[in-house]
Amino acid sequence: MNLSQPDKEILILIPVYNEAASIRGLVGEIRELHPEIPVLVVDDGSVDGSAAAARAGGARVVRHPFNLGDGAARQTGFLYALRAGYRFLVHLDGDRQHAPAEIARFIDFLRRDEADLLVGSRFLGSCAYPLSPGRKIGMQLFSLICSLVIRQRITDPTSGFRGMNRRALKVFTGGYYPQHFPDADVIISAHFRGLRIREIPINVTPSRSANLHRGGTIVYYIYKMLLSTFVSSLRLKRDRIEF
Repeated sequence: MNLSQPDKEILILIPVYNEAASIRGLVGEIRELHPEIPVLVVDDGSVDGSAAAARAGGARVVRHPFNLGDGAARQTGFLYALRAGYRFLVHLDGDRQHAPAEIARFIDFLRRDEADLLVGSRFLGSCAYPLSPGRKIGMQLFSLICSLVIRQRITDPTSGFRGMNRRALKVFTGGYYPQHFPDADVIISAHFRGLRIREIPINVTPSRSANLHRGGTIVYYIYKMLLSTFVSSLRLKRDRIEF
């Protein structure tokens, strides 16, 4: 990993696992919209050529030798951004469910210093996102828990479209960050560590990827999130990190 480059303002991060079918087009679209902003793809041990596809689209690629989990891939990107001197980072999923055209809104909010952590919500504004009954109940449950714990309304704690500044990067690389499914527990932990959190509306295309929240993984996800959210909620002392 070459970190000798000069400081830049913004880095776009895309963690991927077996997304070769979509990642080249996604990176290409982002580069077309924001040619001045580098795109970092963290390939979490894919076996389908995702890394090569990302490079062909114009991304920088860091590759895990084997699958560690979405949270671990994100944290690798956070470390890269922090050590390379970026002021802001925006991360989105690699399955094309998030619209690259909305990256500009995250950048605008971050530049105005209106939050340390921005969370894109499918359930604000006019977006109508289809959900199975099981996923809808789970999302509503974690939304309620997260909102009650941090005393701020959070409508989409499982969103993978987020933005953050260096203060948040220091928080997420300076302590525990979940290896799998970094969702509501991350928001709760961010709150207890003094970060300003804000949701902004996004439009989302339902993912066709088979990598997350499918079949038996839904049961594991709910169990893991309940346990992790409970543990995060016990953190009553805020560990503030200077920006």
